[in-house]
Amino acid sequence: MIYSTSPPSNSFDVSNTSAFSRQLPQQIFTRRQIIPLQKDVIWRIEHGAVRTLTWSENGTFITLGYWGLGDLIGYPLSKVKPYQIECLTGVELSIVPTHLWHQDISALLSHIQQAEELLSIMHRKPISLRLWQFLVWLSEKFGRDVEKGKLIDLNVTHQDIAEVLNTTRVTVTRLLQKLEQEGTVLRHKRRIILRLPNKLIKNYSSALIN
Repeated sequence: MIYSTSPPSNSFDVSNTSAFSRQLPQQIFTRRQIIPLQKDVIWRIEHGAVRTLTWSENGTFITLGYWGLGDLIGYPLSKVKPYQIECLTGVELSIVPTHLWHQDISALLSHIQQAEELLSIMHRKPISLRLWQFLVWLSEKFGRDVEKGKLIDLNVTHQDIAEVLNTTRVTVTRLLQKLEQEGTVLRHKRRIILRLPNKLIKNYSSALIN
């Protein structure tokens, strides 16, 4: 049985907001820095990537989303507590004032769509399919074509992946090793390359669920 692993396109035209962004106050953050939360502030990502997360009573981290160029992030977009925004790379952000939020409808809709896509992936079974679909999702959001396939241009650790997929780091490591042995993925300088042609990436799953 074949499952499509290609999430719906959630991209929007950030070029329309580029000139607008240059007029907004901007701040730069370093990798692993925590972005300060303010009740009435929404940030637009101009460069880099972040993740939003919370944690359970026993301290287990729960990743809520991965966000990149053009995405909106901030406390007003979530009801989850505790809530934290962590930089996965060096990040440049613009502050979007409350009176200008209505000008970012496309980005706000994209935020909702991406959150639902990730939630759907987190409930896929078996875990091997869940992992594969998450890698495909990352490749479409943060990927670029290279000679050997599609590079996920983001340094995501096995623990980071486990926190998204509600599993253990050991399980993620084992499944990634299996994908490497099959020739489906390749590790390159702490990055992951999906090695299947794009048209097969979008429909690959039967080997994972058997």
